[in-house]
Amino acid sequence: MAFNFGAPSGTSGTAAAPAAPAGGFSGFGTPSTTAGSAFSFSAPSNTGTTGLFGGAQNKGFGFGTGFGTTAGTSTGLGTGLGTGLGFGGFHTQQQQQQQQTTLGGLFSQPTQAPAQSNQLINTASALSAPTLLGDERDAILAKWNQLQAFWGTGKGYFNSNIPPVEFTQENPFCRFKAVGYSCMPNNKDEDGLVVLVFNKKETDIRSQQQQLVESLHKVLGGNQTLTVNVEGIKTLPDDQTEVVIYVVERSPNGTSRRVPATTLYAHFEQTNIKTQLQQLGVTLSMTRTELSPAQIKQLLQNPPAGVDPIIWEQAKVDNPDSEKLIPVPMVGFKELLRRLKVQDQMTKQHQTRLDIISEDIGELQKNQTTTMAKIAQYKRKLMDLSHRTLQVLIKQEIQRKSGYAIQADEEQLRVQLDTIQCELNAPTQFKGRLNELMSQIRMQNHFGAVKSEERYYIDADLLREIKQHLKQQQEGLSHLISIIKDDLEDIKLVEHGLNETIHIRGGVFS
Repeated sequence: MAFNFGAPSGTSGTAAAPAAPAGGFSGFGTPSTTAGSAFSFSAPSNTGTTGLFGGAQNKGFGFGTGFGTTAGTSTGLGTGLGTGLGFGGFHTQQQQQQQQTTLGGLFSQPTQAPAQSNQLINTASALSAPTLLGDERDAILAKWNQLQAFWGTGKGYFNSNIPPVEFTQENPFCRFKAVGYSCMPNNKDEDGLVVLVFNKKETDIRSQQQQLVESLHKVLGGNQTLTVNVEGIKTLPDDQTEVVIYVVERSPNGTSRRVPATTLYAHFEQTNIKTQLQQLGVTLSMTRTELSPAQIKQLLQNPPAGVDPIIWEQAKVDNPDSEKLIPVPMVGFKELLRRLKVQDQMTKQHQTRLDIISEDIGELQKNQTTTMAKIAQYKRKLMDLSHRTLQVLIKQEIQRKSGYAIQADEEQLRVQLDTIQCELNAPTQFKGRLNELMSQIRMQNHFGAVKSEERYYIDADLLREIKQHLKQQQEGLSHLISIIKDDLEDIKLVEHGLNETIHIRGGVFS
């Protein structure tokens, strides 16, 4: 029974997986032997790895666990791009050997073609046609092996005489994979930036920063011409801290330069130096340098192990910023959880920075208010001093001109001042206009005060009902008034009749 998963590599018993170019980037999680690799900088020649998103022992070259924020669903390039680039990390060689024995030769290089072919045949047999039981239960076993391959864990039994196939998350049939984007560093090798990841909290690192610098200086041999400097400290998930350092070398003639990042990293990769760094709590070291265009091209041309080339090509097309971001695979829930933690950590750092900026803005606003008040105070003081100075000048000028007759220019000035005073006092001129403006200002202030008072608004339906009710009351009052008027007329008639009767009776008795 054949079962097609649409994997990028062949799944038949005789198909061989495509071989990666020798000496290039071997993909994510693909063991390789890089002889004369273009990406090797003082790294071990055998660079098999556990893959990009392996456990804590996968300490290869990478962009670090937190190189800034990222686009899409990623927050960093994880713990490394695999040691296929030639940058070995701590405990890397031992892990490489374990990976080579675990993964077998399913996606190995052409030098391991026989093991690769056997592994591919065994995988195809376990997924499509196991012969372990020799009856209809083999079909159920094939489906179970397919489920394990989809999940990326377990063993696929297919023959009683052949060991089972180990299914890992790097296998091409694993479904728990995605592609995200991570920022690429833009630092040059001359900047000399090297990242050290400590298994300590940020508070501990900052409190012991001076001791840490001295310890690193001792690791470098205690050379007095070398100075260790801390570029930055950043918190990472799981109580880890990233410390970026660079070393300045001073020459006897007084000049100084930064030690290149690759040179410093190569020194840290020495066996005895690694041991000393581990005693300080360092779990990972890597350079923070930008990739060359040739390296980026090599990375993008070769899809990572187990990733469909079509998906990889689509990820490159969907890259929101190909100049700053690079696609990276996310394999398994551990990597997803790690990226989520990194994203939460970056969000907290951004929020902290925003809080600091908000406090700075509030402080600046307070300073601005205080400054504006002082400026107004100084303006008033300047005006007062100007008036006082003018009064002093006037008195001084009076004393100086005392006993002298009025000169022609002073007489002319007096005439001009009188003319201006007359114009100001004229009712139809400036004085009238000023009075009118003052009246308008008072009215506007009054209307503004009225408008600022609280107002009540009534719903239109309720207002209509109130009007109807008041109308009925008005009609009732009108009817009542008419009745009262009629009664008054009747009373007047009664009074008139009584008055006539009294007059008649008075004439009779008289």
